[in-house]
This record gives sequence, structure tokens and C-alpha cells, in this order.
Amino acid sequence: MDDVQLSPVSGKADLDAFIDVAYRLNASDPNWVPPLRAEVAELLTPGRNPFHEHATMQLFLARRGGQVTGRISAHYDHLALTQPPEQGMGPGTGNWGLFEAADEATARALISGAEEWLRGEGMTRVLAPISLSIWEEPGLLTLGHDHPPMVMMGHNSPLYRKWIEGAGYTVAKKLLTYELDVSKQFPPLVQRIVQSGERNDRIRVRKVNLKRFHEEAAIILAILNDAWADNWGFVPITESEVAYIGKKLKPLVREDLIRIAELDGEPVAFMMTLPDLNPVISGLNGKLLPFGWAKLLWWLRHPTNAQMRVPLMGVLKKLQSSRLASQLAFMMIEYIRRDAVAKYGSKRGEIGWILDDNQGMIAIADAIDSTVNREYLIYEKPLA
Repeated sequence: MDDVQLSPVSGKADLDAFIDVAYRLNASDPNWVPPLRAEVAELLTPGRNPFHEHATMQLFLARRGGQVTGRISAHYDHLALTQPPEQGMGPGTGNWGLFEAADEATARALISGAEEWLRGEGMTRVLAPISLSIWEEPGLLTLGHDHPPMVMMGHNSPLYRKWIEGAGYTVAKKLLTYELDVSKQFPPLVQRIVQSGERNDRIRVRKVNLKRFHEEAAIILAILNDAWADNWGFVPITESEVAYIGKKLKPLVREDLIRIAELDGEPVAFMMTLPDLNPVISGLNGKLLPFGWAKLLWWLRHPTNAQMRVPLMGVLKKLQSSRLASQLAFMMIEYIRRDAVAKYGSKRGEIGWILDDNQGMIAIADAIDSTVNREYLIYEKPLA
């Protein structure tokens, strides 16, 4: 297409080019946060990222006149193929992601090449962009280009929407993030709900114990896989992924920012909050050397004035239709808010992503006076 040549990534030089093109194409965007290059390489490497234990992937580069003009991953998750089709994934559903393109001709060539590869692998439908797992950076940013993303959230050129929709893709699902001023107390109604829960002897909301990190991670995994099992796009997280994610996030984890709620001594809900690492790494251009590692290490030990993101929370399915579910959520949010302000000087928080039809979570977000600040779209297309 318009002299664009597509080729599969093969070898270290191609992989380096695949990683590097994102930095080059986004260099002029002040709100794009360069990820650490070593982290991107690890994400893409089988044997290092356990996603590849249950996925098949091919990376592609686009070139024009020998110059790399874009990239894309084509992949499918074998666990996703076993999910009920009415929940978004299911048999025959493949994905592409990690999409970057210098121009529309490059975008057309990349998307067409990814579709062709997925057809050859027996896929009949595409959900995209998903980079790489639904648990990582799903969706195309379509609202919120005017500010940088928080940790573990994607950011892309606003041009991509037109190019993707021009390739025949329609919206399958909208994902929302909400922001709020955590330095302010929540509205009186929320405070009364929290106080009511504090008087209930059946309820205990506790901090995680990092000395029992693996046990706590297992509790959170069990709640998460149960709580999210009926959600659109759900793919179960494996034990090896939990161990991997736990190891990656451990430097960011704080006992007072992750809460587990118990009912009659049984863990029934959790909420995870992470201090936002992105302002620290935004000026490193993806490299820890020569001095980036010292800046990062100091901040990890002293995360002051930190913004906070709630990437995950869950309540066991058996409680989700009860008033208790929202009460537990409000209690966990309030306890984390208090500690975030008192111990880390936090002023801004972000919750998400949240599915746009998750009325329960949207009601909670509205009740604490948060507002939508970013929107991501996941597209679909049949592979006829």
C-alpha cells in the first residue's frame, strides 16, 4: 500500500526497531509517557512474560524506503477463546495491538497484515486494539489526549481513531476512567454509609500484609477471578501471571493502599491502589542509565505528592446484587483516600478503567463526585 512494505519481526534488530518506533513517532506529544524500554522488551519476550504461556503472537514492522513507519502485534489468547462469546471474547476472536503508525497508508498496511495473519491462524473476528492482554492496555484513547496517562494506561495519537474506523471497525465497548480530588472528604451520604459499616461487627476492612505477600496475592486472585467472571472481556488470570505481576508491582505496592474486606472472617472484596509512577519516568526516555535508576529508586522509597490510581477492585459475585457490595467499596475507597492524603500527600486520584455499562461501579464513581477524564474504545470487525 503506497510503497509500504510489511514484514514479520525476526531477530534482535527487528525487535529493537519495533520498540524504538514508538519513541520516535510519539516524541512530539508532550502527554505521551515513554515506557522503560527494558519493560517493553520483557513484555514481548516468551519465557519472560507468562502471557505467552497461553497466547500466540506475531509482531510486524512497516517500512517505506527502508525507514520504519509503524508497528503492530497480531495475537490471540487461548484462554480468551474458551470464554462465552456473549462476554466479548470467545472462539475465533483474535486481537491486534501495540499499534503505531506514521500515516494512514502505514496504518492500512499494518491492520490489513494483522488481519491476514489472524485469518491464517483460524480467527474469524478481531477485537482491537488490545496490547497485549485485556489486563494490560486495552482500547484506543479517544478522550483525554490533553493530559498524560497514569501508570499502566495507554496513550495514542488522536489520528488513529479515523484510520481504524476507516478500516471497517465498529465500537464494541467503551472503557472509562474517572478522576477526583482525594484531598476533599466524600459527600455526607458516603460518609454515613462508611460509618454504618464501621458499626457492623461482621465487617472488617484491613490492609494487606506484605510479609504474607504470596498468600495475600492468592486471596486477591480468587476474589478477582470470581468477581469479574461475568464481565465483558473477562479472561482469567493465571497463577503464574499473578506471581509475575506481583513481582513487577511489588516496588509500588504499599500496605495501606491495598485493602481486603472480610465478612464474618471471609475475604469477600478487595481494592488495589498504586501511586502513579509515570511523572517519575516521563523524562527518562525509556532508559534508566546513567542517572534514571537513582531518581526512580529515590521516588519508590519516598513517593511524596503522589497521584493515585485504582486499577482493580472486586466483590464476590454472591454479594454483588446486595447493598453490602457498595458499602464495602465505599469503606475501602475512604480508608485508602485517608492514607493517600495523610501519608503520601495525594491530591488527585483516578479510578478505572470501568466498562461503560457497569452501572454499579459508575454509581459508586458518581457518588464520590468523580468525573470521566479518559475514554478508551475497543473495536471489532468480522474476518470474512
